[in-house]
Amino acid sequence: MTVRVMLISPAMNAALREARFAGDAPLDASGLRQARSAAGAAPAADRCLRGPSLRCAATADALGLRSVPEPALRDWEMGRWSGARLTEVSEEEPDGVAAWLTDPSAAPHGGESLLELCTRVGAWLDSPHGSHRADGSDSSHEGDDGRVLAVAEPAVIRAAAVHALDLPPQAFWRLDVAPLTVTELSGRSGRWNLRCGRPLPPEPVD
Repeated sequence: MTVRVMLISPAMNAALREARFAGDAPLDASGLRQARSAAGAAPAADRCLRGPSLRCAATADALGLRSVPEPALRDWEMGRWSGARLTEVSEEEPDGVAAWLTDPSAAPHGGESLLELCTRVGAWLDSPHGSHRADGSDSSHEGDDGRVLAVAEPAVIRAAAVHALDLPPQAFWRLDVAPLTVTELSGRSGRWNLRCGRPLPPEPVD
């Protein structure tokens, strides 16, 4: 079955502004305003999911989406680095950061390696995407092509693109996902087409 998976990156928060390994930081006031300005702009979908983070939950709510949390869409697990600034970690563990940036199998922080992140997100992308419709009803036995909408962290969206296009893991570091943009993947396991992120609101709101 052909599906269309539409991934919305959440709005801005302080952790992103400060280049922190986010942990589970909520939206800040500016990010919340931006998300609310885009209410009603999300594409229609049969199923609406979100990552379990506070940031994804708040963005989905502000957009007016009735979303279901999906554990497979959780953010990249950063272990003991969670909540710290990248600059701080680079000063304290330069060898660890170097390994993290160059070796996809490395997990110096004690969390997930890049390979593990891409494998987890890829397994979700290639599997059936649940049975909850955007209106709350059950669509598990319907034969129509599925339209899945999910609010997901930027790292998850980048990992999905790497998997869908069968890119080398190092390509992850060369992909940018801006807040409140939509990245669309259409196709099926082993054959995906990518439409790169487009802004969700008609105009940014300061």
